[in-house]
Amino acid sequence: MKVLFATSEAYPFAMSGGLADVSGALPKALRRRFVGCRVIMPLYSNISDELKSQMKYICNITVPVAWRRQYCGIFEAHMDGVIYYFIDNQYYFKRDGLYGFYDDAERYAFFSRAILEVLPHIDFKPDIIHCNDWQTALVPVYLDVFYKGNDLYKDIKTVFTIHNIQYQGKYGHELTEDVLGIPLDKESLIDFDGCVNFMKGAIQCANKVTTVSPTYSKEILDPYYSHGLDSILKEFTYKLTGIVNGIDCDVYNPAEDELIYKKYTAQTINDKNHNKKCLQEELGLPQKKDVPIIGIVSRLVNHKGFDLVKCVFEELLKADLQFAILGSGEWEYEAFFSEMAEKYPDKVGLRLAFNPTLAHRIYAGSDIFLMPSKSEPCGLSQMVALRYGTVPIVRKTGGLNDTISDSGDGNGNGFTFESYNAHDMQEAVWRALAGYADKKGWDVLRKRAMQCDNSWNVSANAYIGLYKELLS
Repeated sequence: MKVLFATSEAYPFAMSGGLADVSGALPKALRRRFVGCRVIMPLYSNISDELKSQMKYICNITVPVAWRRQYCGIFEAHMDGVIYYFIDNQYYFKRDGLYGFYDDAERYAFFSRAILEVLPHIDFKPDIIHCNDWQTALVPVYLDVFYKGNDLYKDIKTVFTIHNIQYQGKYGHELTEDVLGIPLDKESLIDFDGCVNFMKGAIQCANKVTTVSPTYSKEILDPYYSHGLDSILKEFTYKLTGIVNGIDCDVYNPAEDELIYKKYTAQTINDKNHNKKCLQEELGLPQKKDVPIIGIVSRLVNHKGFDLVKCVFEELLKADLQFAILGSGEWEYEAFFSEMAEKYPDKVGLRLAFNPTLAHRIYAGSDIFLMPSKSEPCGLSQMVALRYGTVPIVRKTGGLNDTISDSGDGNGNGFTFESYNAHDMQEAVWRALAGYADKKGWDVLRKRAMQCDNSWNVSANAYIGLYKELLS
C-alpha cells in the first residue's frame, strides 16, 4: 500500500498550526506499520537553511496553471524514515509566511496540479493520495477532470481530510477558467452558494472524506458548525468518517523533553514542581508552590472561547491562582490580556508570541490547562497537556469531547462543561480548583492523565483500515 500525503505544511519544515503536527506525525506512524507513505508539500523560502541543505534536487518540469505553464522544481529529503517531496516555485512560495496572500487561490491551484504532474518524475506511484484542507482540495477535482483517462492515474484513490471547515478556499467565479483552469462544463464540481469553493469540490470528488475527530464529523452536519457546507456534506454522508488525531509522543515526552526545565515521568511526577517554580520565575510570577497555575497556549481568537474567558476573568482572579498565557491573535484579546497582566502582575504571566520552547514549559509547569473552545475539530493542546500531567478543562465539542472525560465520576482525565456559557466554564474552573486542593486525589488524577494513550497508534490503524477499505 502506497500513500502520498499532500499537505501545505509539515513539522519540522513549515508550521502554522495543527496541520503541521499531523503531517509530521501521521506519515511516521504509517511507516512504522509498513505503509509506504511519503509526503509532498511546497518548498517555502522560510524553511530553514539547515533543513534545505538536506534536500536533493530531482528535476524540474512545467505545470499547467489554466492557459499558462509554470516552472516546478522537485526536491527530495529524508526525515525520520519518511521521504518528503518539495514543490519549488519562487514566484508562488518565496514569501514571508505561508498563507494570507492575494493570490492564494492561484498558489494552491498550482500546488494541487503539481502534485499530480510530478508523479511520472518520482520513483513512487501512490495507490492513494491523502489530501488535507482547502490548500490541496483541488487534487481530487483535477484528478477527475484531467487525469482519469491516463493509465498512470486511473486507479489512484483520494482521501480528503477536513482539519477545519471554517477555511474552505472560497473565491469568485472569474477564477474558474483563467486561474484554476477548470472547463466551464466542469464548473459545477467547485460551484457552491454562488462562488468557487475548493473544499466543496474535494467533498464531491474524493473517494473518502474524513474529519479529525468522530464528534466533529457529526457536528459539521449541523449549520451551527458547518460554515455553510452542511447540505453538501449531508449529500455525501456515506463518504464521511471521523478519526481523532494523535500527538507525536517523541516531540511531547516529559521524560525526554530537552525544552522543559526538568524531565519527569508519572513515577517522578513531583519533579513537575521544579518546572512550576521555574515557569513562575520566567514569567515574573511569585514562586508559590501551592498556588495552582492555569496554563493557556492558544491563538487568541474568538472561536477558541476567549470571549468566555474575558467575561469572567477578573472574577477568576479573586481566587488564589495564577495564569500562564502564551499566544497571539485578535487585537481585542491581546489588548485585554495585556491589561490584565499589567493590572495583576502577581497573577497573570503573559507572552504575546509563538514560542515553542515556552509552550513546552507551560505544559510542564502548569497544574491545569484551560481550553474553552466554541468549536475544536480535534485539538492537540489538551492531549499534550495530558501527556505532561497537566489536567485539562475543556468544553465538550469536537475532539475535546472525544479525548477528555469529566473526573467527577472518579474515572475521567479532566473537567468538562457543555454549554457555551462563561459561567458554566467558571464552574468547571471552580471544580478543578477544588480537585487541586485535594492533594492525594489530584496526584491520582494527574498520573491518570499521563497514562492516557493519545499517540498515533490507534489513529494510524484507523487510517490503514480506511485505506484498505478503499483499495478493496
